Amino acid sequence: MGMSPEDAARGLFTVLATGDAALAAEVVHKDFTNREAVVSPAACSLPGPAGALASGAWLRAAFTDLSFPVTDLVRDGDRVWIRLHMRGRHTGPFVHYRDGMLLQAIPPTGAEIDSEQVHLLHLRDGKVVRHEAVRDDLTLVGQLGMFPPGPTVQLIQDWHATERAARAASVIAEAAEKAAATARAYARG
Repeated sequence: MGMSPEDAARGLFTVLATGDAALAAEVVHKDFTNREAVVSPAACSLPGPAGALASGAWLRAAFTDLSFPVTDLVRDGDRVWIRLHMRGRHTGPFVHYRDGMLLQAIPPTGAEIDSEQVHLLHLRDGKVVRHEAVRDDLTLVGQLGMFPPGPTVQLIQDWHATERAARAASVIAEAAEKAAATARAYARG
């Protein structure tokens, strides 16, 4: 018998924190979709484990020591609500995209982050097939020095003016593509 829905839900966040392709094959359904991928590199919108692995690579490019400690978890049939914290240190560019194009790149600040989030996961065949989230992004941008506007805002403007943001977006999108490609090695036919 496979793992419980609760363990599959926790497993998804382990995949994001570690990039474990074998675990992604175990817990992420081949038809997986991530509603939150609209602000991520294009590879994060790929279906199945590839999209989950790409999303993890995108987050880990920005935050070292990334973790997702769970504070609450509730299951109702094929749905799991999981409340957790996204924690790490902002040591790489945090790049946001719109329609696959660079929207904004936040240069590394070295700041510790701790952002509370609630995720709704839909399961099918014992695996996560859909992801939605409600995140405390206001706290996150405050921890990164963007709100209220501070020195980080000038760094962002400088990065965009000097094309560093575009270079960072390209490198991170490529890393997400490579992470997504690792899903093929673990795909089961």
